[in-house]
Amino acid sequence: MRRVSTDMPNTDLQYYLRRQEESLANIQSKIAGQNKLHELRDDPLAVSHAVRYESYLARLNRFEQNNLYARDHFNHIDGYLQQANSVLQRIREISVQGATGTYAKEDLRNMAVEINELLKELVSVSNALGPDGKYLFAGDKAFTEPFRIVEGSAAGGNSNFDQIPMILRVEYLGAGSSRRTEIGDGAYSVLDIGGGEAFWAEKMQIFSGMDASAYRAEAAGAFFVDGAEVTVNPGDTLPAIVAKINDSSAPVKAYIDPESRGLVLEGTDAHLIKLEDRRSADASRLPESHVLQDLGILGANTESGAPNWNTSARVSGGSAFDMVIRLRDSLLRGDYDFVGSQGILGIDLAITNLQSRLTEIGSREERVEMTWNRINEEIPNVSRALSREAGLNLSDAATDLSMVEFAHRAALQTAAKVIPPTLLDFLR
Repeated sequence: MRRVSTDMPNTDLQYYLRRQEESLANIQSKIAGQNKLHELRDDPLAVSHAVRYESYLARLNRFEQNNLYARDHFNHIDGYLQQANSVLQRIREISVQGATGTYAKEDLRNMAVEINELLKELVSVSNALGPDGKYLFAGDKAFTEPFRIVEGSAAGGNSNFDQIPMILRVEYLGAGSSRRTEIGDGAYSVLDIGGGEAFWAEKMQIFSGMDASAYRAEAAGAFFVDGAEVTVNPGDTLPAIVAKINDSSAPVKAYIDPESRGLVLEGTDAHLIKLEDRRSADASRLPESHVLQDLGILGANTESGAPNWNTSARVSGGSAFDMVIRLRDSLLRGDYDFVGSQGILGIDLAITNLQSRLTEIGSREERVEMTWNRINEEIPNVSRALSREAGLNLSDAATDLSMVEFAHRAALQTAAKVIPPTLLDFLR
């Protein structure tokens, strides 16, 4: 038998009124947030799908921003490479005029002065800054000016030209193009093109002057060839090291010189070969390594900057700046034959490499553009799927809200009649 007290109707009424108020607040929260999944228990399966869609949509939005940044970055690089190509074309025009043999030596010297000014412009273009304040052709050393000018008096000048400062050499202080951005799930695009790639002319060759036929690594070590790490195990000989270099991803071919029996490195395309022994800062638990130094390729000084070759090593393969300097000096000497042969050939090599780099940048830009278009087609599809799982139908929500509000008002009116009068009602 159930015992009914006078306080039970009031308690039950308050309990059910709180439940109605909770339902009312729940519907109002869904309408305010435009989301029908207010709590996990509303629809556990839909919540799990919605979480995955939201995560994927956030990644797509991030990929879209990365693609836009990469596209703008490639546009800036392309513009400056086009300017560099125009400068080299103008230098080639001057060299063709100087090779005809119809100009006096004084005229050739005047051409040399103009080429020196064009060389300064070429260096200025190679040290270009992007809109984000980073150097475009410095590789991952984005805040280091990639090219440094060394000026002085050029050989072959006379007293009239000795007072004009000439560029003696241009040193590259940047690094390789290791910066990249994620443009899709597991898909990356290399952002930069290093100055040692874009502004080079000849394939580099590095001949060690040391006989390494008896070389054998005493301890484990490593070195880097164009950013690719090559590990060395205890007991490795020169042939083993050559095989490891050729198996790496670096665009460098290694072999043994049959005469000197030393290591030879040759670039597979025109670029500055970047070599570095592993230092203790490169890996906290691994010791320093001096493999390239022991093989007679690098010098003892490991400070960053221009390449520090061993004094006995022979290095060939110059940059576009070297080609221009060589042409300018031949004009200062009045050497028609050299201008018409080696001078023009060097400029042609620099132009050919620059145009191939322009093609490479254009290919990257095209890929980024296609990826951006695909992502922009995918984002609405994912948004629709998310809306289907978590989106709120406002017409249904408004109907539910009206029904709950009507039921709540009816309950309040009924409670006013059912709850017995209290002492306060008699004191009024």
